[in-house]
Amino acid sequence: MLVEDDLDLVAMCDAYLTRVGFEVVRTNDAASARGGFGRVDLVVLDLGLPDGDGLDLLRTLRQGGHDQLPVIVVTGRGEEADRVVGLELGADDYLVKPFFLRELVARIRAVLRRAGADPAAPPVIHLGGLVIDTGAHVIRAAGEEIALTPREYMLLEFLAASPGRVYSREQLLAQVWESKAEWQAQATVDEHVYRIRRKLADAGVEVPKITTVRGFGYRLDP
Repeated sequence: MLVEDDLDLVAMCDAYLTRVGFEVVRTNDAASARGGFGRVDLVVLDLGLPDGDGLDLLRTLRQGGHDQLPVIVVTGRGEEADRVVGLELGADDYLVKPFFLRELVARIRAVLRRAGADPAAPPVIHLGGLVIDTGAHVIRAAGEEIALTPREYMLLEFLAASPGRVYSREQLLAQVWESKAEWQAQATVDEHVYRIRRKLADAGVEVPKITTVRGFGYRLDP
């Protein structure tokens, strides 16, 4: 369950988590979240909700018969006191915004393992002529592996997790390079896109393709 009122963030997390094998329940406030705890395996909880403090919801959850339900607290609050309070109330982990989607997935898998649950296995994504094995970090076309550098693979896998969604160069630098535009040239993204396109063309892959959306960024069209 994602309990978060930032709808853009929810949409991005939902698309990515679904692609890597999770079933996602979305709620935007504390009231709608309370009735759904019994049908999920883990909660990703924002502290700043429109109808109350997420810490109050966490307290209610722990005192209301869901004391074993794993909870990852996600918030813009970076102060140590907030992290301590969240953990003392029973949060299993803590992420501060902005965060990386791959890190969120890694935290979810780790918390589920500690809780004795069986996290979703890394999926194999089929898009057009591509097969992306996210567990082995291998991309194949017509049964043959396409040799990508680690960063090229990460970029293509990230776009493949949300086909049709447009990402700006700044977002791609943040999520794939874990960097910022002021630290790394945005042309880095363009160069990697160029190289991926060339390698896909050499492998005879016409679909999916990375499309340039002028003035916005890139998307993967399935």
